[in-house]
Amino acid sequence: MPGPGRRAFTVEADGGSRGNPGPAGYGAVVRGADGAVLAEDAAYVGVASNNVAEYRGLIAGLRAARGLDPDAEVLVRMDSKLVVEQMSGRWKIKHPGMRELAAEAREAFPPERVSYEWIPREKNKHADKLANEAMDAGKRGEQWSAAASRAEPDAAAAGDAAAAGAGGAGAREGAGSVRAAGGTAKSATPAVGWGADLGAPTTFLLLRHGETDLTPQKRFSGTGGSDPALSATGRGQAAAAAGHLAARGTVQALVSSPLRRCRETAEAVAGRLGLDVRVEDGLREADFGAWEGLTFAEVRERHPDDLGAWLRSTKAAPSGGGESFAEVSRRVAVARDKLLARYAGRTVLLVTHVTPVKTLVRLALGAPPESLYRMELSPAALSEVAYFADGLASVRLLNDTSYLS
Repeated sequence: MPGPGRRAFTVEADGGSRGNPGPAGYGAVVRGADGAVLAEDAAYVGVASNNVAEYRGLIAGLRAARGLDPDAEVLVRMDSKLVVEQMSGRWKIKHPGMRELAAEAREAFPPERVSYEWIPREKNKHADKLANEAMDAGKRGEQWSAAASRAEPDAAAAGDAAAAGAGGAGAREGAGSVRAAGGTAKSATPAVGWGADLGAPTTFLLLRHGETDLTPQKRFSGTGGSDPALSATGRGQAAAAAGHLAARGTVQALVSSPLRRCRETAEAVAGRLGLDVRVEDGLREADFGAWEGLTFAEVRERHPDDLGAWLRSTKAAPSGGGESFAEVSRRVAVARDKLLARYAGRTVLLVTHVTPVKTLVRLALGAPPESLYRMELSPAALSEVAYFADGLASVRLLNDTSYLS
């Protein structure tokens, strides 16, 4: 049974790919203890494999459950043996892209309160219908809309979910689960550079904004601060970046954080490239709470314990209601997925901040959260990540400032 006072949710998730890899989408449903549908989500994810789409469905379902109640216990029911066995820890995850997705799923909801159960495909009809609606929408150049969805809740599935809920989210690994029959899961696609041509990737060029007056003073400057403009030096850096990107000639779309220093940098580039600037809130910098505007030395003097905790763990937040790096990671991952679906197969310039750039690089590498503390990123530096059809990402560039000299 769920812990005292805790709600029990059932997440049903599915994903599909028409071509494997091919145009792909996912669907996810969150049910309450009585089997009633509490939330639905679906999205077209561009060209991807079945496994990637299934993992995307899992992540979306866990995020939806977290949005309903982050303290709940969750039973995930899927017809993907691969995802169930890997997330249950019974199969090793050899493929780097799958490891990244599994890590993202574990970040989406506390893994100690999530259990997994395999179900046959016919018992996963609702999530499957949502995934197919998302793929159909993608074929039309649209995104899935809940208002337009015609996927009806399945009465039998609701009954199954209610019965599963009666057993508690933490004690369901028995009869309904599929256990590994020996061996480990085989990776469908080898690592980039060692296998078949996966086609044109979706490429994110990651440009950190130019300097503000706070930058050379090394003051914390995030979402909750004064939203400073570019300094004269920063405007020169933005112009240099614009010239470099114009000469490169590969940028097809431009997306910016909503903060002023990024929008000014993006507008300088847009003027050279003849592109419009689209704003994505998920690309904003972390909120540094009470540390906004302070130097590192001032924070160490005023908030020594909180600073120590922040430097030891990405789950620790700055003083005064700031945002932890773990929270930023979840937000940035959502923005990344949205942009990958919108700009599949294209090269997109994302003008953003230190923390989002480092986060995108970390997630692409499948590196541990602590790697954020070990990356250097200069003002107006350019980095690059390519995302391939099988969900694998490749970091091609980090902290390039050669065009500023």
